[in-house]
Amino acid sequence: MAEATMTRVTDSDAPMYGPRTLLVCGYTKDNQDAFLNLLKTEIPAKTPTVFCLPEDGDTLLSELVAKEDGHQYGREGKMPPAVILSGVSEKELRQIMTAWKGLGLPRQLWAALTPTSETWTLRALIRELQSEYMAMMKKQQG
Repeated sequence: MAEATMTRVTDSDAPMYGPRTLLVCGYTKDNQDAFLNLLKTEIPAKTPTVFCLPEDGDTLLSELVAKEDGHQYGREGKMPPAVILSGVSEKELRQIMTAWKGLGLPRQLWAALTPTSETWTLRALIRELQSEYMAMMKKQQG
Protein backbone atom coordinates (compact mmCIF):
# COMPACT_ATOMS: atom_id res chain seq x y z
CA MET A 1 0.00 0.00 0.00
CA ALA A 2 1.37 3.42 -0.92
CA GLU A 3 2.39 5.67 1.92
CA ALA A 4 -0.08 8.53 2.38
CA THR A 5 0.23 11.56 4.59
CA MET A 6 -2.51 13.26 6.53
CA THR A 7 -2.96 17.00 6.27
CA ARG A 8 -4.81 19.40 8.53
CA VAL A 9 -8.29 20.38 7.33
CA THR A 10 -8.83 24.11 6.83
CA ASP A 11 -11.97 26.14 6.07
CA SER A 12 -11.38 26.30 2.32
CA ASP A 13 -14.38 26.57 -0.01
CA ALA A 14 -12.41 24.91 -2.81
CA PRO A 15 -13.58 21.37 -3.61
CA MET A 16 -11.30 18.58 -2.47
CA TYR A 17 -10.17 15.82 -4.82
CA GLY A 18 -12.67 13.70 -6.79
CA PRO A 19 -16.27 13.81 -7.94
CA ARG A 20 -18.75 15.20 -5.43
CA THR A 21 -19.91 12.06 -3.62
CA LEU A 22 -20.11 10.68 -0.10
CA LEU A 23 -19.51 6.98 0.54
CA VAL A 24 -21.28 5.86 3.70
CA CYS A 25 -20.46 2.51 5.31
CA GLY A 26 -21.83 0.48 8.20
CA TYR A 27 -24.94 2.55 8.94
CA THR A 28 -28.27 1.26 10.17
CA LYS A 29 -31.33 2.48 8.25
CA ASP A 30 -32.05 4.98 11.06
CA ASN A 31 -28.49 6.34 10.91
CA GLN A 32 -28.71 6.56 7.12
CA ASP A 33 -31.81 8.73 7.51
CA ALA A 34 -30.15 10.85 10.21
CA PHE A 35 -27.13 11.39 7.97
CA LEU A 36 -29.25 12.36 4.95
CA ASN A 37 -31.23 14.82 7.09
CA LEU A 38 -27.98 16.27 8.42
CA LEU A 39 -26.78 16.82 4.84
CA LYS A 40 -29.99 18.66 3.94
CA THR A 41 -29.53 21.10 6.81
CA GLU A 42 -25.74 21.51 6.71
CA ILE A 43 -24.91 21.47 3.00
CA PRO A 44 -27.08 23.32 0.53
CA ALA A 45 -25.42 21.80 -2.56
CA LYS A 46 -26.74 18.46 -3.81
CA THR A 47 -24.31 15.78 -2.67
CA PRO A 48 -24.76 12.27 -4.06
CA THR A 49 -24.59 9.68 -1.29
CA VAL A 50 -23.66 6.05 -1.91
CA PHE A 51 -24.30 3.48 0.81
CA CYS A 52 -21.69 0.72 0.87
CA LEU A 53 -22.10 -2.85 2.06
CA PRO A 54 -19.58 -5.58 2.90
CA GLU A 55 -19.92 -6.98 -0.64
CA ASP A 56 -18.43 -3.68 -1.89
CA GLY A 57 -15.22 -4.43 0.00
CA ASP A 58 -13.24 -5.46 -3.07
CA THR A 59 -14.48 -2.55 -5.20
CA LEU A 60 -12.12 0.33 -5.95
CA LEU A 61 -13.06 3.65 -4.40
CA SER A 62 -12.91 5.23 -7.88
CA GLU A 63 -15.73 2.87 -8.92
CA LEU A 64 -17.81 3.46 -5.80
CA VAL A 65 -17.80 7.27 -6.12
CA ALA A 66 -19.22 6.79 -9.65
CA LYS A 67 -22.32 4.94 -8.37
CA GLU A 68 -25.70 6.66 -8.50
CA ASP A 69 -27.06 8.79 -5.68
CA GLY A 70 -28.86 6.65 -3.10
CA HIS A 71 -27.19 3.42 -4.23
CA GLN A 72 -28.14 0.71 -1.69
CA TYR A 73 -30.06 3.15 0.51
CA GLY A 74 -31.97 1.29 3.21
CA ARG A 75 -29.77 -1.80 3.06
CA GLU A 76 -27.62 -2.61 6.06
CA GLY A 77 -24.46 -4.63 6.41
CA LYS A 78 -22.00 -5.28 9.21
CA MET A 79 -18.93 -3.16 8.67
CA PRO A 80 -17.20 -0.37 10.56
CA PRO A 81 -19.10 2.93 10.36
CA ALA A 82 -17.23 5.26 8.01
CA VAL A 83 -17.72 8.18 5.65
CA ILE A 84 -15.39 8.79 2.71
CA LEU A 85 -15.84 12.28 1.29
CA SER A 86 -15.05 13.18 -2.30
CA GLY A 87 -15.28 16.55 -4.03
CA VAL A 88 -16.72 18.47 -1.09
CA SER A 89 -14.94 21.47 0.34
CA GLU A 90 -12.92 21.34 3.53
CA LYS A 91 -15.43 23.76 5.02
CA GLU A 92 -18.28 21.34 4.22
CA LEU A 93 -16.26 18.44 5.64
CA ARG A 94 -15.91 20.34 8.94
CA GLN A 95 -19.64 21.18 8.95
CA ILE A 96 -20.60 17.54 8.39
CA MET A 97 -18.25 16.23 11.08
CA THR A 98 -19.36 18.84 13.64
CA ALA A 99 -23.05 18.21 12.96
CA TRP A 100 -22.53 14.43 13.18
CA LYS A 101 -20.90 14.76 16.59
CA GLY A 102 -23.76 17.02 17.68
CA LEU A 103 -26.29 14.29 16.96
CA GLY A 104 -24.62 12.04 19.53
CA LEU A 105 -24.39 9.15 17.10
CA PRO A 106 -21.65 6.49 17.37
CA ARG A 107 -18.03 7.29 16.51
CA GLN A 108 -17.00 6.53 12.99
CA LEU A 109 -14.05 6.65 10.66
CA TRP A 110 -13.62 9.67 8.37
CA ALA A 111 -11.57 9.96 5.19
CA ALA A 112 -11.27 12.12 2.11
CA LEU A 113 -10.69 10.59 -1.30
CA THR A 114 -7.18 11.21 -2.64
CA PRO A 115 -5.39 10.28 -5.86
CA THR A 116 -3.75 7.47 -3.88
CA SER A 117 -6.82 6.15 -2.06
CA GLU A 118 -9.03 6.10 -5.17
CA THR A 119 -6.89 3.18 -6.38
CA TRP A 120 -7.55 1.23 -3.15
CA THR A 121 -10.44 -1.08 -2.46
CA LEU A 122 -12.98 -0.07 0.14
CA ARG A 123 -11.75 -2.88 2.40
CA ALA A 124 -8.13 -1.69 2.17
CA LEU A 125 -9.09 1.88 3.07
CA ILE A 126 -11.25 0.79 6.02
CA ARG A 127 -8.40 -1.37 7.35
CA GLU A 128 -5.96 1.53 6.99
CA LEU A 129 -8.36 3.90 8.78
CA GLN A 130 -8.84 1.39 11.60
CA SER A 131 -5.08 0.99 11.93
CA GLU A 132 -4.57 4.77 12.07
CA TYR A 133 -7.34 5.10 14.65
CA MET A 134 -5.82 2.40 16.87
CA ALA A 135 -2.37 4.01 16.64
CA MET A 136 -3.86 7.38 17.57
CA MET A 137 -5.67 5.87 20.58
CA LYS A 138 -2.46 4.17 21.73
CA LYS A 139 -0.55 7.41 21.45
CA GLN A 140 -3.17 9.28 23.50
CA GLN A 141 -3.08 6.62 26.22
CA GLY A 142 0.61 6.32 26.56
